[in-house]
Amino acid sequence: MRALVGITAALERAKWAVWDDVEVNISQRTYTDRIDEAGALPVLLPTSAAGTEDPAELLAPLDGLLLSGGADMDPASYGQDPHPRTTNYRRARDEFELALAREALSAGMPVLGICRGFQVLNVALGGDLEQHLDGAEMHLHTPGRFSDHEVRLAAGSLAAEVAGAERLSVRSHHHQGLGRLGDGLVASGWSEPDEVIESVELDRDRGWALGILWHAEEETTAEVVRAFCAAASGVGAGR
Repeated sequence: MRALVGITAALERAKWAVWDDVEVNISQRTYTDRIDEAGALPVLLPTSAAGTEDPAELLAPLDGLLLSGGADMDPASYGQDPHPRTTNYRRARDEFELALAREALSAGMPVLGICRGFQVLNVALGGDLEQHLDGAEMHLHTPGRFSDHEVRLAAGSLAAEVAGAERLSVRSHHHQGLGRLGDGLVASGWSEPDEVIESVELDRDRGWALGILWHAEEETTAEVVRAFCAAASGVGAGR
């Protein structure tokens, strides 16, 4: 049996064919493609009240949780008022993903947070966000595009181990960063030259949990997704 990996879907409004301004659950194909290629089975997790109320039941069939990218989090989720540049947040998605993240971490399930998911992981553990980074345009191109930059990873860190290097070129699209780190998280990667935190992780005694600000589902850094799926496969093999 292949590992079953849940991917959180974005909650947005969309227009296509005859449908206009419809609320939808969506996910870029790159997430499912990379998980397929890594030998696991991807499952999309749409925002739901049931999942928020009973995340353990929703996560029970899964072997790993991927917290995907997307729009800003509601600053109320981490006790702040919104910055003028913080937009498009959806509290229902925040509550759903925070509930899943906390349950998965408590259960020792492998968790990978990408971009927004990196931020969700931090908030789930009691941290907060810096809502707008000075010079964020360095990592923010036109919608749907990425900027390329270098990341430095701490020697011996999970991030360096799964990426296969202590320096790598990555693709990013963000304007926010981490403020106070969540309980038990340590920074293990930084962008160059601006030193924005790019990866955080838990001590390995607490399980496999990694948050990265860059988009590892892109071809350039798919090694991270493969390592995450391998960790999920280890959980599945023990069932």
